Amino acid sequence: MHFAICDFLLDLIQNSVEADAKTITVCVAEERGLLEASVADDGKGMDEEELERAKDPFYTDGRKHARRKVGLGIPFLLQSLELAGGSSSFESRKGEGTTLSFSFPADGLDTPPLGDLPGLILSAMCFDGDYELIVRRRNVFRAVEYEISRSEIIETVGPLTDAGALVAVREFLASQEAS
Repeated sequence: MHFAICDFLLDLIQNSVEADAKTITVCVAEERGLLEASVADDGKGMDEEELERAKDPFYTDGRKHARRKVGLGIPFLLQSLELAGGSSSFESRKGEGTTLSFSFPADGLDTPPLGDLPGLILSAMCFDGDYELIVRRRNVFRAVEYEISRSEIIETVGPLTDAGALVAVREFLASQEAS
């Protein structure tokens, strides 16, 4: 179940990794009374028919999860956006990639909380695969702005398989949010 915006983002990032994206860019911004986010990738992409089916909770192509009969990540996001008065933009081109952008009213009664952004970033960096993850963050209300890439993190701490490295990365990511 998706309880926070970070849950939606993690699901979208996982979709990108599983679509064989080489570069995934995640943007999270809080400004102008909105919480805006996007996930863009250069993965397999979808044609118009596949794009529409991705919005259907009772559809899955069966390739990604052979035993799963439904695909709920995107439909849950769209339902939450509708309930909260948010908006979304969903673009994809077969063989080129996909971009899903969305925004929630920051003070909306039905807007989910952002959630644990440092935890999201760390989890997304630990997915198996050879991909670059770039995270851009801006919060004008707390004067927070940074960009982090998976390759820079791995270059600094080594493979993200060592518990000490994971703790160090988590602390670093948390410090970026506290700036």
